[in-house]
Amino acid sequence: MRYHEVHRRQLPELIRMAAKVEAVHAGHEAAPTGLAALLTSMHSELLQHMEKEESILFPMLERGGNPFVVHPIGVMRMEHEEHAERLQHLLALTRNATAPADTCTSWQQLYTGVRKFVDDLQQHIRLENEVLFPLFEAQRS
Repeated sequence: MRYHEVHRRQLPELIRMAAKVEAVHAGHEAAPTGLAALLTSMHSELLQHMEKEESILFPMLERGGNPFVVHPIGVMRMEHEEHAERLQHLLALTRNATAPADTCTSWQQLYTGVRKFVDDLQQHIRLENEVLFPLFEAQRS
């Protein structure tokens, strides 16, 4: 759950920074138009996803799983795929989280934060999909 707390801290700050950069640099050809909206949507989706993990799946796993654990794991895997698609959109919108050389410190910091968020969420998904979930899926096969 370390990543859950990280995401809860990261996203509100990224949304704030994105809104600022979009407003200040609206005329710049490389401005990340729609970034704050995308991050807001991702934040909402992640909060819902993490709530399901924390209230349903993780308690189930802490009790050792059960024959039905594969169902919530399947839902989480599907949502992880959706998150991965959103991350690709985020990277495309931010030119792979690379700010143009002529941008201000705020824009640079925003993209550094976006890169950190992308890396953290990818690692979070990888740990659950490749390490945690298989432990319980193997019990049921």
